[in-house]
Amino acid sequence: MSAVAPEDAPGRRASDRGRYGKLSRERVLVAALGVVDAEGLSALSMRRLGTELGVEAMSLYRYLPGKGALLDGLVEALYQQVEEYLAREAGDVPEGWGAPEAADAPATGAPPASRAAPETQAAPQAQPGAPEARPGAGAPEARPGSEGPGWRAGLQRIAHAVYAVGLRHPEVVPLLATRMLSVPLARRPAAVLRVDENVLRLLHEGGLDTDTATAAHRAFTAWLLGYLLVDLRAMVDAPEEPDPAFRLGLHRLPAHDFPRLRESAPSLAGRGGRAELSAGVDALLDRVIRGAAGAR
Repeated sequence: MSAVAPEDAPGRRASDRGRYGKLSRERVLVAALGVVDAEGLSALSMRRLGTELGVEAMSLYRYLPGKGALLDGLVEALYQQVEEYLAREAGDVPEGWGAPEAADAPATGAPPASRAAPETQAAPQAQPGAPEARPGAGAPEARPGSEGPGWRAGLQRIAHAVYAVGLRHPEVVPLLATRMLSVPLARRPAAVLRVDENVLRLLHEGGLDTDTATAAHRAFTAWLLGYLLVDLRAMVDAPEEPDPAFRLGLHRLPAHDFPRLRESAPSLAGRGGRAELSAGVDALLDRVIRGAAGAR
């Protein structure tokens, strides 16, 4: 009688070899990002992820101990893409910026996911009637705010990198805010901390003292995340409707209660885009500089 192979023995632990080969933390996160991009954050669970990878859900806990770790991993994956976006700007990567990690470069045989090469990655589908979304994390184009002092240009590059990656993965963007409410600073992924570190470094390079740089960092982060969330907010009520008013569901808003909102809704449905993002960052930095000069 032939011996039973260890992997076939009764009581074996759940296999970590799925349809895409042996699992790794990076491969699990790539698959998770693909599920969220395609089906939304509410669809993500260990069971759904196990089905996607062709393994039992229990096998995933070796790489991510729970749902919280999985969500933090998605945040980490997005910030790694931010680093890669910046790295593609040859010669423009701030000194000391951490090298992108392997999580965003799945090994051969990794599951198909949304993080395709920039030239093949489809941009997020624009809302009907809204301006066409700009490309995601592809080769960056010339944009407002890219000129000026090195530290200010560096902050603009970071802002545009986060914005572009957010447009590629809109279903994950809410986690950039909500996970920061749950995870203490020292426990956040290294890729997240590197962004914070380099924002602060650039502000210090601009001549700001520690207190002023801290306030500027807080304002910069609030503007960037807030702008991204507003640009990605749901506006279209009935995508199949050809008439803009019905598509936006304006008939649901009583005219006597919300006259200005009804009037502005078609404009609100569009995205502010890179130009408004840059203008906001510049206005914020101008105010910080004036305040610092007045305090001297």
